[in-house]
Amino acid sequence: MRAPLAQPRGQRLTAEVIKTEEKGSDVKLAVHLLNDGWLDAYDCAMVVSNDSDLAEAMRLVKQYHTKRIGLITPGTGRPSRQLMAHADFSRPIRDNALRRSQLPDPIPGTNIRKPVRW
Repeated sequence: MRAPLAQPRGQRLTAEVIKTEEKGSDVKLAVHLLNDGWLDAYDCAMVVSNDSDLAEAMRLVKQYHTKRIGLITPGTGRPSRQLMAHADFSRPIRDNALRRSQLPDPIPGTNIRKPVRW
């Protein structure tokens, strides 16, 4: 796809880029959180995200079910206020735990490497 350059040079305003953004995972998580709650498939759900788009699904689970919801947040920022309003408890993912949870670089038997910023 083409995307605008942050610092255009002369006539060149865009560049061809590879967009690797995953789409729809928040919607899928919200649907499963609600559906599994209605099916009584859990007593306590753990939401691993800081995406406030999940707040409405969490609110509905809390409104219509006696389910507990834990919030596990990646990164160093504060948990979303919208998510915290519907969480029974929250915990950060510590950097050390995240590092220990990653696959080796490269993944054995492949040429797949993790991004430098990880």
